[in-house]
Amino acid sequence: MLDKGYINHQGITTITITINPQTKQIETFTRLKMAGSQALVMAVLVMGIAFHSTLIDATIAKSMYFNWGAHHSSILGNGDDLRLVLDQTSGSGIQSKRAFLFGSIEMLIKLVPGNSAGTVTAYYLSSTGAKHDEIDFEFLGNSTGEPYTIHTNIYTQGQGNKEQQFKLWFDPTSGYHNYTIHWNPTQVVWYVDSVPIRVFRNYESEGIAYPNQQGMRVYSSLWNADNWATRGGLVKIDWTSAPFVASYRRFRARACKWNGPVSISLCAIPTPGNWWMSPVYKRLSNGQQGQLKWVRDNYMIYNYCTDFKRFKGQIPPECSKPQF
Repeated sequence: MLDKGYINHQGITTITITINPQTKQIETFTRLKMAGSQALVMAVLVMGIAFHSTLIDATIAKSMYFNWGAHHSSILGNGDDLRLVLDQTSGSGIQSKRAFLFGSIEMLIKLVPGNSAGTVTAYYLSSTGAKHDEIDFEFLGNSTGEPYTIHTNIYTQGQGNKEQQFKLWFDPTSGYHNYTIHWNPTQVVWYVDSVPIRVFRNYESEGIAYPNQQGMRVYSSLWNADNWATRGGLVKIDWTSAPFVASYRRFRARACKWNGPVSISLCAIPTPGNWWMSPVYKRLSNGQQGQLKWVRDNYMIYNYCTDFKRFKGQIPPECSKPQF
C-alpha cells in the first residue's frame, strides 16, 4: 500500500490516496469541512496507477460526436480525420463526450482556404449554465489573400469581455497546425504550434475569478458570423465560394476527467498522474516568455487591457497583474 497526498486547501483537511498493488485500484478518502462538522467522502476509482486515464490514443470518432449539422460533417480515415462544412443551409459542430478539469487539450486544424470572409471556425472549452466557464480560440475568416484573425477569450462564472486578437506568422489554410489550450490551477495558456500567445494567471486570492470549479467539454464548429466576423460585419460571406470546409486531425485530451465536484480536489493534487501540477507548468520558462513577447510585440492586434474607451477608464483588475 502507498499513501500520499496530504493537503489543506479550500476547506479540505485531509486527502489520503491508497494504491493497492494487487488490484491496481486507487482508493481516495477526502475529509471535508462542512458547516463546522466533518464529513467523510470516499471515492474509489479504478483506472490503473494514475488518477485519471488520459485520451492520448483516442481518436476523434471515439472521443467526440456531432452536436449539430451532422449531415454536413464527416469523420474519415482511421477515425481521426474530421471535416466540418458550412454552406447556405447550415454549418456544423462537434463536442467531446467527456468533460475535463485541467490538462492539455490539442487539435491539428487546417482552416477554411480561399475567401473565408464572414466565417468563423471556433475551437474552445466550455461548461454549461449562465455562470459557465469558457476558454476560446476563434478563427475569423477574411477575404482571399488577407490574414486570418485569431480571437481569444476567457469566461469565468459567466463573465467574458477578455478578448485578445492576433494575426498569424504563417498561412493557417495551407496545412495543419497545432492549437493547444493548457489549463491548470495556476494558469491558462493558449499555444499555437507550441508557441504561447496568451496567458491568464490565477489571481483568485485577490478577488479575480478563475476557471477551476467546473468541468468543461471540448467544442468546435464552423458557422456563419458575417454580421461581425470580418471587418466588424462589413464583409459578408460570398456563397459562390461554398461549401466552406475546416479540416481537423489528432484531437488529444491529456486531461483530468471530470467526475463531479470531487474532481475539484482530485484533479489538483500534485501527483505523477496529475502531470499538469508539476512545478514546470506553473509558469512559462524564460524561453517561453521570450516567445510570448515576440508574438505580442509583432502579431497582437487587439488587447482588452488597453481598451480604455471601452471600459471607461476602469480597466479589469487582472490587467495590472503579470500574465506569464
